[in-house]
Amino acid sequence: MQSQDYPGAKWSVGQRVRGGTDAGVDEAFSSGRILRTHVLRPTWHFVSREDIRWLLRLTAPRVHALNAYQNRALGLDGRLFAQAHSVFVGALEGGRQLTRAELAAELAKRGIVARGQRLAYIVAHAELEALICSGALRGKQQTYALLEERAPAARALDREEALAELTRRFFVSHGPATLKHFAWWSGLTMADGKAGLSMAGSELTRFEVDGIVYWAGASELRPRRMPARAWLIPEYDEALIGAKDLGVPDLPRIRRRWQDIWHRPVMLEGRRAGTWRRTVAGNRLVVKVNLFAALDAGQRRLL
Repeated sequence: MQSQDYPGAKWSVGQRVRGGTDAGVDEAFSSGRILRTHVLRPTWHFVSREDIRWLLRLTAPRVHALNAYQNRALGLDGRLFAQAHSVFVGALEGGRQLTRAELAAELAKRGIVARGQRLAYIVAHAELEALICSGALRGKQQTYALLEERAPAARALDREEALAELTRRFFVSHGPATLKHFAWWSGLTMADGKAGLSMAGSELTRFEVDGIVYWAGASELRPRRMPARAWLIPEYDEALIGAKDLGVPDLPRIRRRWQDIWHRPVMLEGRRAGTWRRTVAGNRLVVKVNLFAALDAGQRRLL
């Protein structure tokens, strides 16, 4: 699950588990049951500690390739990365967990200048190499730890097994979706996607609409009665990323010039009605909505 916005990503997780709470997601993150690292695409994602190694082994080479130009522009090369990795191991081994600023200070002791984007890419490289990942929260600050110490029992899969597993999971959880969407979401190539479908296809269903081929888990195509619900969806949620092929329909608009800098949709019965935001003050949570659609009484009750 994409997680560069940590509060929004927590909201995404909390909506998908029974009895999910803000504190409960923080605890799962701090204990290491959920880890945060750069994987799939050049951004952070939440992953389970059991899956982190095979996901990195499969997708990190493509992320490295996408980061290569910026690495060169920042003067980062293999020699410097190796030096930084050595610093990180020395600073973090034995269960120590440091903030990004503290890692920068450790690098500075060895004469490595690291701030801003330069620091971000040095740290991301170490994440992609499965050297470091998220540590426990320290108040509201994120920390880093050695991946080996956070996920010592993480599964190891060979590339074909990993590709088949990721392909199956994507289409079961995001389908109906296209091969093109999988390639974008995973950061892999179209050729990789075709290979993944050839290995996982027996567990998926293929169908065609208007000349476009879609794949899904077989159970996803069975008619189901879904309860009417309202959802407050955070930025980058898989409910939106997962609708890249099909789009997200809107309820009829009554505000033609409606504009909003918020990017969190209010969803009612599968259609977008506007956006929302939240503010936290002490133990109070205030949610405000900005709607472009007129809601009937039933929809207002749902919201």
